[in-house]
Amino acid sequence: MELYALQQRFEDFRALGAELVVISPQLQEKNAEVKRRQRLAFPVLSDPGNAYARELSLVSALPEDLREVYRSFEILLPEYNGDDSWELPLPARMVVDREGVIRSVEADPDHTRRPEPETTLELLRTLD
Repeated sequence: MELYALQQRFEDFRALGAELVVISPQLQEKNAEVKRRQRLAFPVLSDPGNAYARELSLVSALPEDLREVYRSFEILLPEYNGDDSWELPLPARMVVDREGVIRSVEADPDHTRRPEPETTLELLRTLD
């Protein structure tokens, strides 16, 4: 749902001069599949081993009981991410201005709580 909502507002981001980029620990071929399947107009970049997310302190290892839940739904993170870590980045959204200054960060360990695209668009409208 998250990617769909971003895609629905993609032109609004572009109209404000913003670039929209998604970063995922999935292998590049898995990201390409998601991008194609969901018809995304923005890049979906691969972060092997959560290297960038780790630099931002946004990585969490799944406990064994949650791994079992994922396995029961045939969500096999090692196959998607190309490693055996069973780690995921925390969902986060960052707004970086043209000078490279981070103007906003929203992160929440609960993947069901993500900022709405409109919230990010409102912030972008306040930037020069």
